[in-house]
Amino acid sequence: MPKMKTNSATKKRFKRTGSGKLKRHHARASHILTKKTRKMKRRLRGGAIVDDTNMGNLDKLLPYR
Repeated sequence: MPKMKTNSATKKRFKRTGSGKLKRHHARASHILTKKTRKMKRRLRGGAIVDDTNMGNLDKLLPYR
């Protein structure tokens, strides 16, 4: 059986936490920030945890993480 390949785009965008969950960045936080409110930009600053409904797909893309 050959080794499974890790998806390169996915490994750059997600990090595994100590408990095995995946951390991600928020969308809409990189450009056109002038029209977004201070409150919205503040909420987008921190990371977020990937939802359980998406974990199955990400486990296939990151088999060795």
